[in-house]
This record gives sequence, C-alpha cells and structure tokens, in this order.
Amino acid sequence: MITTEPRMTNLFLQLGLDASDAAIARFIVDHQLPAEVTLVEAPYWNDGQRQFLAEQLKSDADWAIIVDELGEALHADAVAQQTGG
Repeated sequence: MITTEPRMTNLFLQLGLDASDAAIARFIVDHQLPAEVTLVEAPYWNDGQRQFLAEQLKSDADWAIIVDELGEALHADAVAQQTGG
C-alpha cells in the first residue's frame, strides 16, 4: 500500500525516476505520446512501472488522479495537433 501523498513528484519517485521539477518537465517534453497510445502502453515503461500505473488507474483512488494528469501531460502535443493548437 502506498502511503505517500499523491503528487506528481511522488509519482515520479514511485516510478524510480528523477522527481525534480526540471526532470519532470523534461520527461514530459521528451516522452510525448501519439493520441492512440495510452499511458500504460507507452514503450518506455519497464514492466514494474507499467504494472504500477495500471494498478493505480484501476484503483480509481487518489493516485489515479495524478496518473491521469501524467497521461494528459504526455498527450498534450497530440491533443494540440487534433485541435489545431
């Protein structure tokens, strides 16, 4: 069970990634996903990361909100292209 407060920095720590503000921003810019690829399907996650993300989304708990926010951020370019922005 995860007892850490659900925030983006803590999500990155849970994923074993650099959780500094700059590193999170860089990760989001460098790992944009096409609209048809879900967050969990992204090719850059290892099996443990993928499982963690999928479990959090299925749980529909506080962490699911943060995982959704990450998914939205990683699809920002695709959404902008679809909306002409």
